[in-house]
Amino acid sequence: MALLYEMAWRFLHALLYVQRALVAWFRVHIWRWKRAVVGLLLPLALGFHNPKKTGAIGKRTSRRVRWGADGRTLEKLPLHVGLLITEEEIHFTDVANLVVWCMAVGISYVSVYDNQGVFRRNNSRLMEEILKQQQELLGMDSSKYSVEFMKNGTDKQEHQVLPCQSVVKVLSPDDGRLSIVQAAQQLCRAVEQKEKTIKDINVTVLDSLLRESKNIPDPDLVLKFGPVESTLGFLPWHIRLTEIISMPSHVDVSYDDLFGALQRYATCEQRLGK
Repeated sequence: MALLYEMAWRFLHALLYVQRALVAWFRVHIWRWKRAVVGLLLPLALGFHNPKKTGAIGKRTSRRVRWGADGRTLEKLPLHVGLLITEEEIHFTDVANLVVWCMAVGISYVSVYDNQGVFRRNNSRLMEEILKQQQELLGMDSSKYSVEFMKNGTDKQEHQVLPCQSVVKVLSPDDGRLSIVQAAQQLCRAVEQKEKTIKDINVTVLDSLLRESKNIPDPDLVLKFGPVESTLGFLPWHIRLTEIISMPSHVDVSYDDLFGALQRYATCEQRLGK
């Protein structure tokens, strides 16, 4: 009798398992059928739009909305981000992606730096790649995230897509220690020509000269890409209070990598010398 009860119990368990499997199967396939029907009827309702084109536009819009929303969720967003590339081989497309993502999140100033001056020598190529990726990643909405490129030294506009919301500047070692030397020489000439006295020269005066030469705010955050544990001369005067976050490589870097660094910056406590 006990054996009969056990067999009946197992039979009921088997029936229950089969029922659950059938219900799950029907749910999955009904969901797929609904998606297929919507996929067929939606283009008709919208006027026979090209599904590939519609899909690409929808994907861009979704990404843009997400990036903008991500920026608003951060407790604090850097005004100026420096991209410091310490690797010997530079991938312009990956750097351009970083710049465009910074723009989409809401960062106003982005500087790009390498120790060998590759970006300085290939300034036009970098500009073209940024504009290309801007169109690729943001699509028709790219005009809302326009970029202004600044010439080094004079800081005059080199290329602009109106209306401008983000400024991109290419930096090299000449913008670091050399700018400090030039500022010191300028002060020495002022003393020599009796335009200033030695007592007039202090940290505030030097700081004012260096800020005038850059015409952009100090970096709030520097993202250092590569294994080198050094800033390699990146604006030594201007990064005294800058948060520096190291990342393995700029090659194949993703938006999630960038946003993860921004989240770290947003939660860090900056004592500002106190």
